[in-house]
Parts: sequence; structure tokens; C-alpha cells
Amino acid sequence: MVRLTTPPPIDSLALALIDQALAASSQCVAVAYSAGRDSTALLHATLTKAREKGGLQVFALHVHHGLSACADSWLGHAKVQCEHWHREGLPVVLHWQHLKLVPMAGQSIEAVARNARYAALTAMAKSLGCTQVLLAHHQQDQAETFLLQALRGAGVAGLSSMPQQVWRHGIQWMRPWLELPAADVALYIEQNRLSHIQDDSNADVRLARNRLRLLVWPYFLKAFEQADKSLAHAAKHQADVKACLDDWLALKLPSVTQFNDNANSLGLVVKAWRTFNDGQQRELLRAWFALTTGHALPTAWVNRLHREVNGNAAHWPFDGRGAKNQDLRGQLVLYRGVLIWLAVAPANALGKKQVSAPISMNFKHTGVFPVPQMGGSMLLEETQNQGIALHRLQLCELRSRQGGEKFQLAPDRPARCLKKQFQACGVPSALRHQPLLWSGEQLVFVPGLGIDAKAWANHDELQVRLAWLPDQDQIK
Repeated sequence: MVRLTTPPPIDSLALALIDQALAASSQCVAVAYSAGRDSTALLHATLTKAREKGGLQVFALHVHHGLSACADSWLGHAKVQCEHWHREGLPVVLHWQHLKLVPMAGQSIEAVARNARYAALTAMAKSLGCTQVLLAHHQQDQAETFLLQALRGAGVAGLSSMPQQVWRHGIQWMRPWLELPAADVALYIEQNRLSHIQDDSNADVRLARNRLRLLVWPYFLKAFEQADKSLAHAAKHQADVKACLDDWLALKLPSVTQFNDNANSLGLVVKAWRTFNDGQQRELLRAWFALTTGHALPTAWVNRLHREVNGNAAHWPFDGRGAKNQDLRGQLVLYRGVLIWLAVAPANALGKKQVSAPISMNFKHTGVFPVPQMGGSMLLEETQNQGIALHRLQLCELRSRQGGEKFQLAPDRPARCLKKQFQACGVPSALRHQPLLWSGEQLVFVPGLGIDAKAWANHDELQVRLAWLPDQDQIK
């Protein structure tokens, strides 16, 4: 390895973005360093610029996924390379994290490794006090991502591909070479005589990106010489469109959502949602689901819900199929004109009957009252109608559901057993065994149904509405 005092010329924008990252930090910057070709080139360029500026520490962050038999040798190469650069006066310190990933059946190895890698990089950067992490993706990577997203039927969010800069989890992720041709990276490696590892998994055509890169991309470039540049530009155009769409959604989403107390989540108000045109409805649906769950709603589900959600009570079990996070489990429930998401913990948290001894309660004022014995809290808030008189709750009990209880939804409707009321109102099974509130021997409140009509207060009484708030370990 021969060190050059000055790196060969490279795209000015790429180097300017490295300078921007260095300028944003007064002490340190981190580079994700796999020891492969692209990250080796980026790390070397960053180190060279950091030495020119002086006083800056560059941390090379290496993730050992534990998936390849060669991973130990890759880490060994990274150690030798960084020690060599350090001896030459480049301000580099290597940090690494060893993972032991065991993908479950049906899980994407690529997705599991990617998620774990970013989590590890985030943890290492934060522990070192770095808020900027540089990634070595280049123009061909962006073009491939655009194509893969298009082949998956992605919308604007997916087609916008990788952002050049983005803040996530307190870290600014920067891709200074995103508009740089792959050939320029290769030339930088060659002219600086930099050694790097070859990842054996890059030849595995079972992985989607490798199939595209090895079996399709050479013919694609032969037919369309500027394909990488054109597709990368298309991705940037989609990113601009997404920014405009995000602004529109931020304005419109509050008009079609409301907080649902019984489910303790944000609900989509169907009547307001249906006032928009079809395309806008689908985008609002996607945005609401992402805001509520933190995950994208698969396209098949967007189309299904757009067809099926109307004014009638209904529910849709969601098992995670088609979602990037296949562990996402729960139900989409349409309840009193509001679509809500209930992500139920898999290990029986609310889906099975829970039996506890009755808990005596004495509510003298509004507020939140923890009931740890039953895994949640009671919420009391003042209301103007269809509430219960506060004085009736000074001697009451929370009891587990036993069976045979009856509930009256409204004064002009008959009292019916809870099972039938739950079915009629579309209350999911996940909410059907939360504690019931009794005043004496009268059932006055049922989570998911509300206050029994026989217990409604007179208009001249101080009245409250009730809600049951499960603890976080009860509902995910």
C-alpha cells in the first residue's frame, strides 16, 4: 500500500459533501467501513480531507454480521488497514461490533442484515459522540435501488430510493458519493493502490440485488449506456415529489384523524377520509398507517382497505405478510366510523381471558389512576353528555369479565350480553377481556363499548367519561 499525499481528482460535489460533514462536527465524524471497495475509498478520502483540516477524529465503524465464514478475515483486514493508515498519520480509529444473526424461516437475509447493521452503526456512533455517519453508496447503488423498488411495485416513497442526507435516531446519515459513478470509485481505488476485501456473498444470486447486478445490469448498460445516471436522476425526481407529498399530507392528515381513547391510538375517520379523491385516500391511508405503526402498509392492503372500508363495523386481521417487518401483527378495526390499529403482543397479553380478584376503586376527581394488578390505568375526564356522575365512582370495583354480563348501548336499545354487543360494534377479541367497572352491582363501564346507558348522568350532574389504558407491555 502506497500513500499519496494528495488523492487524485474526484467529483467536486462528492468532496464538498465530505467537507460539509467534517464542518458539521467539531470533534469527530464516522464512516461505515465494511472493508469492501466502496467504503475503503470513502474512508480514505475522508481521512485525507480530515488531515488537511486538522483536529478531527475519524472513526471507522465495522459491523461483523456473523453470517459469512469469511467475516473474521474481513475484520482482520479492517484492523490491519486502519493500523497502517494510523501509522501514516491519518486520524483513524477502528471500532467494530460483532453480531450473531440467525434469520428466521421466511425472513429476508438482506433485510435482517440491513436492519441489524444500521442499529449497530447507530449504537457505535452514539457511544463515540458522533452525530454524522458517512455511507459509501454511489450512483449505481442508487440506480439499482430505484429498479428494485419499481419491481416491487413501490410508490413515491420507495422510488425516491436513498436520500443523500437524512436524520434518523439522532444521527445524520450522509451519502457524499451518491451522484458519483461507480467507475470513479474504482479509479480512486486503483490510483491510490488501496487494498480491500471481496465479499463472497456478492456472488450469491439468491439475493435480489445480486441477481440484478450480475445477471441484468451488464446487459442493461450495454443497451442504455447512461442507465445508472438516468435512473439515479429519476430517483432524485421522486424524492422531490415525495417532499411535496409529505407537505400536503402534513396539512390534510389532521382533518381525517382523531385519537381513540379505548384503543389508545390515532384513528382514521372514515367519513372525512372519503371526502378526498381515490388517489388522495390511498396516500392518506398509507400516511395514517405509517404514523400509527411506524411501518409501511403493503400495497395489497392499501388497495383492499380502500375497497372495503365503509361505514359498517368490521375488522381485518393483519399477520405481517407482505410487510417489510413481518413481525408486525395485529388487527385493523373499524369501530363507530373510525379505523384503528391494534397491535397485540403475541404472548397472550390481551387475546386471552385474564382473571384477577376485584379491585376496589375510589375516584374523587379526574385524572389517570394506575391499576398495576390489572396491567393498566383508568382515565377519567370531564364530559358534557353520555358520561357517568362522578359521585357514583367513589365506591366502585374493577372486575375481570366472568361471562353473562349485560350492557345497554343507548336508552332506546335493549341490554344484551357482552359477546353480542362486542360483535355488533366490531370490538376485536384483543379488547374483550379488559377489566369491567362496577358501581355496586351495576355494570357501568366496558372498554370498547363505553358507559352503560342506564348509568348516564343527568345534565345537571358533574359527569366524566372513562377509558382503560393498557400498560405498554400489554399492547405493543
